[in-house]
Amino acid sequence: MGGVATAEHVKDGEDLRAVAVRVAGEAAELVRRVRESAVTEVDTKSSETDVVTAGDRAAERLIRQRLAELRPGEPVLGEEEGGGAGAEDGLCWVVDPIDGTVNYLYGYPWYAVSVAARREGRSVAGAVVEPVSGRVWSAARGHGAWCDDTPLRVSPASRLDLSLVATGFAYAAERRSRQARVIDGLLGRVRDIRRSGSAALDLCAVAAGWVDAYFEHGLKPWDWAAGALVAEEAGALLRLPGTSGDDLGDITLAAAPGIAEDLLAVLREAGVTAV
Repeated sequence: MGGVATAEHVKDGEDLRAVAVRVAGEAAELVRRVRESAVTEVDTKSSETDVVTAGDRAAERLIRQRLAELRPGEPVLGEEEGGGAGAEDGLCWVVDPIDGTVNYLYGYPWYAVSVAARREGRSVAGAVVEPVSGRVWSAARGHGAWCDDTPLRVSPASRLDLSLVATGFAYAAERRSRQARVIDGLLGRVRDIRRSGSAALDLCAVAAGWVDAYFEHGLKPWDWAAGALVAEEAGALLRLPGTSGDDLGDITLAAAPGIAEDLLAVLREAGVTAV
């Protein structure tokens, strides 16, 4: 569960988690309140299907303002405004103002605000807050993971053929086609596949045992910075982009320990290394 931490670091992580929960909660309330008008102001980013709303921008501005008040001088890396300069020298906040913006646009209630604190390349605290349900997922390194007041633990899954696996897809059509071929090779080897549209919440779902594993290519740090820590602290085996040192490229993967190696083997057979 996240490795060994000193008492000082655990205390610091708990303090940072409290800040993440507070700030993400305030942004989630804003996102919920302004949705009806926010989705009338929509721009695109990497493609016509990759959208950003006025709600995304307003939430990130609020998060930056509150972090500047509560944690002055600490850099912030956000999906909409970038930043993060100086992060290599200490603590950096990594922010996704709305993870699952397409869901937000359509009114599909599976989206969240994600706020994480990272130190020396590792998440040490984070929160993922759902504006619609009000659920608060949070974790501090060495101190476990929680959904509201309930401690989290991954599923005891030990058979891949009886496992429920979540995934996501890129916005670029060519890459989506390659990802579809991987899913075609995986479908007959697992219980079923889920695709919800929010990486942060899929990672939290692994932590809760709602799914047995999750994988996706092409995520950015703000997509997984908080959710991956929640999954890891709940006992998931974790692989993050650029850290595994193997042929899996920019894959993000969290899985119950009993199926992780089998899932990786099947993904390789299905061609995931070519995605």
